[in-house]
Amino acid sequence: MLHTSKCGEMMTLQVPLEWQGFTIDFLLREYWKAPKKLIHAWRMSKKITLNHEPANWNVPMNIDDTLSIPVFENNTNETVFPKNLGITILYEDDFLLIANKPAGMDTHPAHPNHHDSLLNGVAFHLDSLGKLNYLKHIHRLDQDTTGAVLFAKSPFVGSLLDKQLEERKIKRTYLAIAQGIIKADKGTVNEPIGRDRHHATRRRVSPSGQAAITHFQVLNRFKERLTLIKCTLDTGRTHQIRVHMSYINHPLAGDILYGGKPLFSRQALHAYHIEFQHPIIETKITSTAPFLDQPPIFQNFMA
Repeated sequence: MLHTSKCGEMMTLQVPLEWQGFTIDFLLREYWKAPKKLIHAWRMSKKITLNHEPANWNVPMNIDDTLSIPVFENNTNETVFPKNLGITILYEDDFLLIANKPAGMDTHPAHPNHHDSLLNGVAFHLDSLGKLNYLKHIHRLDQDTTGAVLFAKSPFVGSLLDKQLEERKIKRTYLAIAQGIIKADKGTVNEPIGRDRHHATRRRVSPSGQAAITHFQVLNRFKERLTLIKCTLDTGRTHQIRVHMSYINHPLAGDILYGGKPLFSRQALHAYHIEFQHPIIETKITSTAPFLDQPPIFQNFMA
């Protein structure tokens, strides 16, 4: 575990044993794989210090050296309008946070005058603490899908989390209620997904689409001919779970767009759990998102 502290724009840490002999250039380029543009900016500004002196980027560091990096400099995101939307924060530290998205809310604004998104609500939370400096969502959920959404508090951390997402190192688990009785206890849908040319927002399984893999496991089957399932994704395509479950003739309950019956006011899909390695302190972060619906559509079927 890496111990860090924040003071203004600087992140300060003691060089751990594992970094003995690393140069700052190696740390940024090879270990963290930071964006080239950001590395160049930091090199030109000469703000990175080692033992409180301007750092030589090519000299090996020693254990317990004090390294300071301007991770939080000039990160103000002026386009985010803070609005009190009562958002629940599930996890937070200096670098990132996880919020619990309610139903009927976009992850981010759809246009400049849209201030009712999860991003606006999280911005309000940070602004109320005097800590609104920068905010970026790492992934998104459909408007009527609920659950855990990960945010970065600096461009540097955002780039590291983006890379983790691209490399499938951020594990997200969903709970869903599918129509019908799914006979198999578990399964995988490996079908490419593309746009539906006949509908502006709908997606469909298409040979010319992008690769999409959904794994599901049955948790419970009910006399109402509904099946509670747990889903994990190897890819993150738009509407992926909804499209794949519809494709195997088990659309999500409430998902009218993909053939589900209007048993609920929305598709019964919840991003229940998220797990990843913290990109800076390198500990495992796990977070579980409670259900927010009233009445809670999932608890009714968990008994």
